[in-house]
Amino acid sequence: MSRSLVVEEPRRSRLVVGDVPEPGPGEALVRVAAAGLCGSDRELFEGARPAGFCAYPIVPGHEWSGTVAGVGPDVDEALVGARVVGEGFRGCLVCGPCRNGAPNLCASGYDETGFTRPGAFADHLLVPARLLHVLAPDADLRAAALLEPAAVIAAAVRYAALRPGETAAVVGAGTLGMLALQLLAAASQARLAAIDPRAERGEPALAAGATVFHRPGEAAEESFDVVVETAGAPGTGHAAVALARRGGRVVVTGIPGDPSDAVPTALLVTRALTLHTVFGAGPADWAYAVRAFDSGVLRPAGLVTHELPLADFEKALALSASPGAGKVLLRPDAT
Repeated sequence: MSRSLVVEEPRRSRLVVGDVPEPGPGEALVRVAAAGLCGSDRELFEGARPAGFCAYPIVPGHEWSGTVAGVGPDVDEALVGARVVGEGFRGCLVCGPCRNGAPNLCASGYDETGFTRPGAFADHLLVPARLLHVLAPDADLRAAALLEPAAVIAAAVRYAALRPGETAAVVGAGTLGMLALQLLAAASQARLAAIDPRAERGEPALAAGATVFHRPGEAAEESFDVVVETAGAPGTGHAAVALARRGGRVVVTGIPGDPSDAVPTALLVTRALTLHTVFGAGPADWAYAVRAFDSGVLRPAGLVTHELPLADFEKALALSASPGAGKVLLRPDAT
């Protein structure tokens, strides 16, 4: 028996019971340990995700961890029993971006686990074995469920290329922001500012590696070598650019809810800034995040605040949007 949480159409979900799926050629069957919820899952449920970036009916769940329970033909049987996480983008493998290591930018179109392919809000998940990343044998699978957002932040940190002695700021102290602080603190602790309107995020931000915490506007007179934006809230892209020194580097990961929220071109040009944006994560970003996790540099366990069973999907969605909530997990083994 295997259960799956299916969103049949916007605002309608149900728990479906069926047979355990069989892995086909090149596939691995993963027993899901934990799967995280994020804003894109709320968009999917509410019907607010842009056309072309979702399909109904769908089993959501793109942030996950688990154990390989079986493999199909042409897959190394030594994978069975391994603790794993996995990439979500199903690139074509033949276009230019895929050949260049960026299946998240595949020219054949968008295709991702949990949005256009069945995801991990289920007991079992079928994925191409080539997408798996094997964790340490004693890895904490509860914490490892956050390695998908960590891989996105790894992409941002790799673009930022923070060097020892340089200063940095992170705009937004939610899950992505906390992961960014941990990785940036490992590169340089010269000055690492966390900026967020929620005062209660100050102590966790300092624990994550920030040297100082500011509310918006409190760092207006400062400038930083590197600024990483993680919030996707109105004005945060503008704030990130304004905080960068002349010749500095800015990486934007959030998608603003207000399409009229513009990054000021004048500041980009007059400050000669380097601006990068991030959409998802490629294989190299995943490898970076997994190494950081296995080594203890990345410590996502403390960001988990709630764990619920599959049947409580809609309750978990509401919790994930509530003030004070960190990462909310669905746990198939929970009752």
